[in-house]
Amino acid sequence: MTAEPPELPLAAAFPDADREQWQHLVEGVLRKSGAAPATGAAAEDALATDLQDGIRIRPLYTAENGTAPLGHPGFPPFVRGGRAEGTTVGGWDVRQRQVQSDPRRANEAVLADLENGSTSVWLAVGDGGVPVSGLAEALRGVYLDLAPIALDAGADFTPAAEGLLRLYTESGVPLGEAVGALGADPLGLLARTGDDSKLRVQLEAAARLAGRCTAEAPGIRALAVDALPYHEAGGSPAEELGASLATGVAYLRQLTQAGLGVDDACRQLEFRYSATADQFLTIAKLRAARRLWARVAEVSGAAPEAAAQRQHAVTSSVMMARRDPWVNMLRTTVAALSAGVGGADAVTVLPFDAALGLSDAFARRIARNTQSVLLEESHLSKVIDPAGGSWYVERLTDELARAGWAFFQEIEGAGGQAAALRSGLIRERLAHTWERRSAELAHRREPITGVSEFPHLAEAPVVREPAPAPVGGGGGGLPRVRRDDAYERLRARSDAHLEAGGERPKVFLAALGPVAVHTARAAFAGNLYQAGGIETVQETVDAQSVAEAFARSGAGIACLCSSDAVYGEQAAAVAAALKAAGARQVHLAGKPGERREEFVTAGVGSFVHVGCDAVEVLSSALDVMEVA
Repeated sequence: MTAEPPELPLAAAFPDADREQWQHLVEGVLRKSGAAPATGAAAEDALATDLQDGIRIRPLYTAENGTAPLGHPGFPPFVRGGRAEGTTVGGWDVRQRQVQSDPRRANEAVLADLENGSTSVWLAVGDGGVPVSGLAEALRGVYLDLAPIALDAGADFTPAAEGLLRLYTESGVPLGEAVGALGADPLGLLARTGDDSKLRVQLEAAARLAGRCTAEAPGIRALAVDALPYHEAGGSPAEELGASLATGVAYLRQLTQAGLGVDDACRQLEFRYSATADQFLTIAKLRAARRLWARVAEVSGAAPEAAAQRQHAVTSSVMMARRDPWVNMLRTTVAALSAGVGGADAVTVLPFDAALGLSDAFARRIARNTQSVLLEESHLSKVIDPAGGSWYVERLTDELARAGWAFFQEIEGAGGQAAALRSGLIRERLAHTWERRSAELAHRREPITGVSEFPHLAEAPVVREPAPAPVGGGGGGLPRVRRDDAYERLRARSDAHLEAGGERPKVFLAALGPVAVHTARAAFAGNLYQAGGIETVQETVDAQSVAEAFARSGAGIACLCSSDAVYGEQAAAVAAALKAAGARQVHLAGKPGERREEFVTAGVGSFVHVGCDAVEVLSSALDVMEVA
């Protein structure tokens, strides 16, 4: 028998590299970039990035950044997946969402989805979906023994659940073989609406459904632990985790008090999380969620095999843009990939036009095919925990888990999820988080492609039929936010101006000096103004020609674009000429430096540059041009 060959050390011919050598190379890069001088660990720290939840992303991760043992797929703490085989057998569940209020049209969409790649149905029932009385019509022709049905029925979860269970029986599907989810989520409904007048009754009804499912339909989960209300109100990943844990614990208490064993209670819960285009945060969040729930189940006395969290990931509605919605296809592709890599059991990809109303057949087909490509062509489901072992991913998972656990403890200390919602603790925390993130969006430190970056003013809007109003989203419940909210308000002002007067508000870009000198800042300024719906008219000018050029442009305001050196020679004279020619406001692209007073005296009223508050600049510009 041939002896096994020795391992081949691929780097044996090269000397070992250490962190100090790498830091020395970073120092050189920082010097060449013009950044503040730094050495050693300070140089490395200069490349770090701050995220929400107090998490700081380092530029380099090594074995020194390792975490506690992770276990194995299918075993506690389930960081590496809830099942030993992962999604290698059959892939994850491709779960398409249906929000049609017309049962007949909903049925057409359901059948089209199931015939073309979807493996289950997520059906909105009651407010925001088909009426409970139309449930049978919406599912007509669906093979209920093959396609799992997940309900989202809000306050109508009891009659909707009874209707679905009755459909199984009438279709000849034994309840013991049925697979699906009834979606009862009283605390999620409280978060959406702020109405707790029926909370106790709803919790008791949910517990009765869980008892019936345990006894008659063990393949159906009665309760949903939906973290989407907290994400959609502007919450961070850790806040989403903490709120979902607190909700899950509240449901465990309710179910066990109603007589279910803790193992059966755990099996009645399905957790729902958002998946965003930040792939590593999504991957880490899903892995951290399983770890945290495994800890809760362990402390509650659940057996290891009952502690695996069942996860449904939904591509984020917060990240979906209303302008240039085609880019949403790219966002949802990355989000779906992240959900699959993170180990989600079911994944829903929202169609690219979901923010505009009812999705058309093309949008729904692209949403389905996004998952089909990931599963069938990219073979993403064929590897168990593909991100496992990455020092970065493992560290990020650990940090998110700790931050999520801290928020969970805060909620529990306030009396639990219901009490924290009633008191406003959760609402205030999420509002504070969204306020900080809104500042990042306004300063374009978090760019939105097609909206705050590279907008396309001439593109015709995408129009869709209105969708049923979603449950909650205001009043006493948590709000619903979107990343593009501030820019959408600006663009709406521009649209109204266009409709009323036949043209958009305009800014004159006064390009000074040669093309090579002014191009960079003119491109920056053009991108900035168009994000607010302000059309740009650019011309190369000097102090003598600028007045005539400005008059030709039809613009209300102007912006100087050139290099610092040319500004020193021409900016003051050109700005003064623009003010004399009737420019309501003159901006300058770039930071003013030591010449601020000189430029301001000449008539420059604002400076636009990388990191400026774009929303404030644009809003002020529209005000100056009297755009209502």
